[in-house]
Amino acid sequence: MSRLPEAELEKLIGHKFADLSLLTTALTHSSYANDLRAKELPCNERLEFLGDSVLNLVTGEFLFTKFSHRAEGELTKARASIICEASCFAMASELGLGKFLYLGKGEEQSGGRQRPSTLADALEAVVAAIYLDAGLEKARSFLLPYIEKRVNQVMQELFFKDYKTALQEIVQKNKQETLKYVLTGETGPAHAKHFTVTLYLNSNPIAVGEGHSKKEAEQNAAYAALELMGERPARHEHA
Repeated sequence: MSRLPEAELEKLIGHKFADLSLLTTALTHSSYANDLRAKELPCNERLEFLGDSVLNLVTGEFLFTKFSHRAEGELTKARASIICEASCFAMASELGLGKFLYLGKGEEQSGGRQRPSTLADALEAVVAAIYLDAGLEKARSFLLPYIEKRVNQVMQELFFKDYKTALQEIVQKNKQETLKYVLTGETGPAHAKHFTVTLYLNSNPIAVGEGHSKKEAEQNAAYAALELMGERPARHEHA
């Protein structure tokens, strides 16, 4: 088979396959082989199985390294959210994977190119194809931009109810450590006050936050502390 449409996809992936048949197989839905009645024509189901494992490993390694304060249960929840069908579908959609798939007529006519499960499975198969063709490092470099894009949203949804709560949940794991928010500045007229809060971990100042209310200044101080710890929560406004 020629390098089209695979050649266009290779550019999007950022990898030229030494064994192009791996990519072709990753794009081949079982319905395509069934329509051709070609039992010897491989489909992407086995690659999907392997790709799921590679995705698990790369995501788990990323979370383990980046979020050193998070417990095993929290990391497990985050990984499940990042590699779920909806996330894989989003990755596949961003890549435009649907237009490259080899589908049987029935699958094509029933909307297979846009079906979340079909695209998510194909994404996992492509990950496996990259892994088999070029190794784990290449598969990791392909996946990390997608993982990094999704991780802040996932951590926000799962853990960051608000920045002060998120920080407290981390610090309270060590019972000897205490947090204290101290108002260290207040300027402006009554209708437009500006507050500065210094956040202390035990007796050490670790972050400063500013805002139009004491609450906002405290939240911003907690946000700064979370960034120092490598948590990098998604930014949002607090009243």
